[in-house]
Amino acid sequence: MTLATSFSLNLSRQPPNASGTIPPMTIKAGNIKKGMYLLFKNQPHQVTRADFTSPGKGSAFMRARLKNVVGGSTQEFTYKSSESVEELEVNTQQMQFLYVDGDEAVFMDPGTYEQLSIDLELVRDKLGILVPELIVYVMIYNDKALGVSFPPKVKLQVTQADDAVAGNTVGKAMKEAEVETGMKLLVPLFISSGDFIAVDSDTLQYVSRVTE
Repeated sequence: MTLATSFSLNLSRQPPNASGTIPPMTIKAGNIKKGMYLLFKNQPHQVTRADFTSPGKGSAFMRARLKNVVGGSTQEFTYKSSESVEELEVNTQQMQFLYVDGDEAVFMDPGTYEQLSIDLELVRDKLGILVPELIVYVMIYNDKALGVSFPPKVKLQVTQADDAVAGNTVGKAMKEAEVETGMKLLVPLFISSGDFIAVDSDTLQYVSRVTE
């Protein structure tokens, strides 16, 4: 099995205004989708959930869960579907992870070799799958990184795996293992030290064994 380490996203960019910044674009709240970036209370927020409801009576509405990309707080807000909201035009740039330096994660553009340091908090919950040379996409708005998008699966090497317990074959028996980043997770009994496995980048759980 070969695990793909690259993926693609749609790129979009508005022309900068006289001040050199990219202005928000106005859309109807009924068009809000998960993954979008919105300007909410004068701060950039990412939509982590969007539920459109059209009741039998009354106006349709959109209930969105918004994550503040500056402070990290999350809140839910309900819009009328016809209400205007400001979508941030985010530039999505392919980058290669290099290393962690203090409170920053350092990435490199594989085409230009230009390096970019971003706040470690943007990837702290993914440190368990962040390995050197991993290709990701960094979302940038007005020269500031707002978030990082990972491939669906990441290949990691198992550095330590507990021995299977004799007789433990009920259902999908699992055991604890540690991968090269230091992250621990549950894997099937047949996984051994030195094996490569695919890990879901969203749940951080084992997906399958990877053969070279």
